[in-house]
Amino acid sequence: MQWNPPSYLAVICLAVTAPPGQVCAKEYLSIEQVKQVMFSGEVFTKIEINIPEMIKEKMRKESGVRHAYLQKHLWQSSQGSWLLIDEVVGKHEMILYAVGINNKGKIQGVEILEYNESYGEQIREKKWLQQFEGKHVSEPVRFSQEIKNITGATLSSKHVTNGVQRLLVLYREYLSRIEHEKK
Repeated sequence: MQWNPPSYLAVICLAVTAPPGQVCAKEYLSIEQVKQVMFSGEVFTKIEINIPEMIKEKMRKESGVRHAYLQKHLWQSSQGSWLLIDEVVGKHEMILYAVGINNKGKIQGVEILEYNESYGEQIREKKWLQQFEGKHVSEPVRFSQEIKNITGATLSSKHVTNGVQRLLVLYREYLSRIEHEKK
């Protein structure tokens, strides 16, 4: 006699043996959309730069972010605003985010463009992202001090905060000088 297990048993076995925490990649905003969300009506030009090693080291030191910055994602508006796109590791996967800096050197906004983790999406909540708005590039944005933690998304919120600090260093130490040289 041959044993034929019920079909629901196969489903239970599959559920038990499936890898936990599968990645759920989600794209929330395109770069064009984030330009309009942060800087409605401003026209942006993509900027190509080579960041000097001294600036890269300062970015690493002040932010704690060790992996390379995606220096191909920089835009400047004719009004002097900047849109900077970067990525940091969440817990396991990369988080693509944008930081807008207005022509007065203040953070216009922070937006999550892509989130690839299976949990911790709370970092997309407006209440958390608004903590960055209005901060001047000379002010620190430190995790658990100026920027509050999110329970259940601790690593993602910490790493995005560190990434924003990295971009503020880039703006303060390098991009603001490019801006002044054009005038």
